[in-house]
Amino acid sequence: MITQSANIQEQLRTLREFTAIINSTLDLHDLMNIVMERAKSELGAEACSILFYNPQTNKLEFEVAICDDEDTCEILKKKIEIEVGQGIAGWVALHKEPLYIEDVSKDERFYSGVDKTTGFVTRAIIAVPLIGRTGLIGVAEIINPTMKNYDKDIFLNLCKQFAIAIENALLYKESLEREKIRQQIEIASQIQKSFLPSDSRFEKGDFLISATNIPAYTVGGDLYDFVDYPNSKGGVFIGDISGKGVSAALYMAKLISDFRHISVSHKKLTHVMSSLNALIMKAPMGMFLTAIYIVFDSKNGRINYINAGHPPFVLVRTTGDVKVIDDISGPPLGIIDYEYKRSSMILNKGDRLYLLTDGVIDMVDMKGKNLGYDKITDFFVKNHALKDLFGGFLAFIEDFGKGQQRNDDITVVEIMRR
Repeated sequence: MITQSANIQEQLRTLREFTAIINSTLDLHDLMNIVMERAKSELGAEACSILFYNPQTNKLEFEVAICDDEDTCEILKKKIEIEVGQGIAGWVALHKEPLYIEDVSKDERFYSGVDKTTGFVTRAIIAVPLIGRTGLIGVAEIINPTMKNYDKDIFLNLCKQFAIAIENALLYKESLEREKIRQQIEIASQIQKSFLPSDSRFEKGDFLISATNIPAYTVGGDLYDFVDYPNSKGGVFIGDISGKGVSAALYMAKLISDFRHISVSHKKLTHVMSSLNALIMKAPMGMFLTAIYIVFDSKNGRINYINAGHPPFVLVRTTGDVKVIDDISGPPLGIIDYEYKRSSMILNKGDRLYLLTDGVIDMVDMKGKNLGYDKITDFFVKNHALKDLFGGFLAFIEDFGKGQQRNDDITVVEIMRR
């Protein structure tokens, strides 16, 4: 009786030590390895392992394997998966109950496939489900333990604490990863913004250009740029890259650099768009770009433009006449080799052009109805006399999409001849 009491006291001491270890770290790798190494030592086992449950595959995967032969451990972690319900670990995962088996050769649930693959010989096994607040995390196994008189209730209680500690460590790891991703996206956002014009307003003679860019997420694939040519000419570029997120944002930064280099070197619209098209076609990502490039002459109001598969722009005359200019010059840039041809028009004093990306046109209201060109032109017909028509239009689209999650970037460029 004294011996049994002393043994229980020793196990309680071990439990307290395990609890201290469990609460000492939130590092998942350290936590699992330290606890399982200690369990292996305390129970005099030949090997220990933790199998994580993968809900996508409904399988158990070896996350931790501790044994004397490193090759065996590597085989377990890299090559072996256990179906839920298969073998001892699979049974424990399915039924969420522990198993203590002194001779696996006498238990029909034992799956010998793992031993055949690794060369290891399993004689006895303790398998305990690791269940957290959100459900099954996995299964912990102690293989060939030599200690027989341990208190099963104490051991089971330890495993419950261990499961909660693993769950906390997983949540902590996920939060660190989310924070790391958030920081990376924030950096990408800052890089992206640095490639857009530092001033969202551009003046040339009696032309005033205003622009705004609102990513649907922290980063986006819309872009715009201004070109200050010698004499009385200026350029305005707007585009929308296929795809979203960080990849589109980083590619957007490259495209703006390419555009600036080409547009400064070549004044001809057709040459600029053909050169940009050739560059995008070589891109390995399979991305393409819808774009409009406009070159204006502030002396006479003449506008030359090429629309490469971009949504039509809107002409708002000072008289109140509103027209959607759907003169598409060709396909988006980066799809096929194409000879783009320019179109021309005259912008009279007081007239404005509105260049939009499809994030504006396709935005929806609380009822799920699209904004579309009809509502846009209706707004301009009713409000063309507004002194700050650009600001009024931005307020209009913001109010239209209020309460709705934006799924696409929004870019608006106004070209006004004063």
